[in-house]
Amino acid sequence: MADEVVLSPWEGARTTARVKLHDETLRDGLQNPTAADPTVEQKIEIVHLLDDIGIDSVNIGLPAAGPRPYADCIAVAQAMADGKLTIRAAGAARTLVDDIGPMADVTQKTGVTMEVMTFIGSSPIRRYVEGWSVELIRERSVAAIAFGVKEGLPVTYVTEDTTRTPPHVLRELFMAAIDAGAHRLCLCDTVGHATPDGARNIVQFTRNLIEGMGVDVGIDWHGHDDRGFALANALAAMEAGADRIHGCVLGVGERVGNTSLELLLRNLEHSGKLAHWRTARLPELCERVLEATRFPARPDNPYVGPDRPTR
Repeated sequence: MADEVVLSPWEGARTTARVKLHDETLRDGLQNPTAADPTVEQKIEIVHLLDDIGIDSVNIGLPAAGPRPYADCIAVAQAMADGKLTIRAAGAARTLVDDIGPMADVTQKTGVTMEVMTFIGSSPIRRYVEGWSVELIRERSVAAIAFGVKEGLPVTYVTEDTTRTPPHVLRELFMAAIDAGAHRLCLCDTVGHATPDGARNIVQFTRNLIEGMGVDVGIDWHGHDDRGFALANALAAMEAGADRIHGCVLGVGERVGNTSLELLLRNLEHSGKLAHWRTARLPELCERVLEATRFPARPDNPYVGPDRPTR
């Protein structure tokens, strides 16, 4: 299936790889101050539902954040192993060896390989605030990626605020990350800055860079909804060649939230390009996330909102 040429969600566009969906509800989604941190039992239930729906991968946390996140990652990963789930585990890490080490521990203790999603801010405003040079970002990134690869873990390189980073900076960082062993690049619209045209452009820029290097590296799209474009941007990024799209159930996440996973699936279903995803338990997933995070759903949410249409 991975090598099959399939239509994208929009007629006329083609891609040589099946688009994957990645869930960030239990990591980026919990950064919203209104969202409660679910119990480990609730996290495990949510991951089981994501697996049943056919979501390809899930970020189960940032294990270096402290004793509880570390313990929760161990417990969730062990439950994934015990349940023989097909959904793949990922975890967040800053571009620091000390952040990636606990992810290697989780892998060794549970037998579940954790994909390292190592992140660092790359835009001029972030560099100014942190006092970082591009050279420092590149050096930190290469060291972190190389460590993850040495530990036998797949590494996705995440540039925060990608959509506000100059192309020449992205080119330098992306090429260094690929040379260090990153198997995916994640393009982040961290503050919801992009429009659909911008999402297409930056994905096409990244695709051209990868093809020019002659390597097989995937492209993730991670969007936020500050301007109300998160869903449209995700679909545009998919059309342009991003082969893995991030989302959160109920759109929970920083500030006004992330791309809504259930609305993304709903659009794919109505476009007739649902692929391998199974949506029968999507309302149940939304209900469980609503209960676990106590994050208020939009009134018009088609699955849990009070104004949802009756069927």
